[in-house]
Amino acid sequence: MTTDVREIFVTGLRNAHAMENQALSIMKPQISRIENYPEVKARLELHYRETEGQIARLEEILNGLSESASTIKDTALSMTGSLASLGHAVAGDEIIKNSLANFAFENYEIAAYKSLLTLSDHGGYQAAHSALRSNLEEEENMARWLEDNLEKVTLEFVALSEQGQTAKV
Repeated sequence: MTTDVREIFVTGLRNAHAMENQALSIMKPQISRIENYPEVKARLELHYRETEGQIARLEEILNGLSESASTIKDTALSMTGSLASLGHAVAGDEIIKNSLANFAFENYEIAAYKSLLTLSDHGGYQAAHSALRSNLEEEENMARWLEDNLEKVTLEFVALSEQGQTAKV
């Protein structure tokens, strides 16, 4: 185990912590705006709680390494997440844009956790493995749910639009 691997691992953990805070800042306004898609709202609420748990797991790993999260990264990514949500809020097809963006973001998170697991194995940080694996599994489950429901959400949006109803999220 070299210092370089530790530094890379800690940086990755801090990035993941900020990424999960960004996810919260993206999901919170989506959840508050959803009106016509109760299944999407329920799944986002569940994943919001999961994400809070993921942040706690990352903090435990960082604490175990005598490290802490990066306040600067957390703040910066939370702000960009909030801005991204605002950009979709003005779109007529907000629910579709959110679904596409959420699917892309989940896959980004999956890749981040796979990288962290590789670093954990390579650097001998076995104590982190279980928490990182749990976070990865939750992200994979959310990505799968989004993929499995994209057609349904899209068709619900079309049906509401064709009926002259607002397809408001």
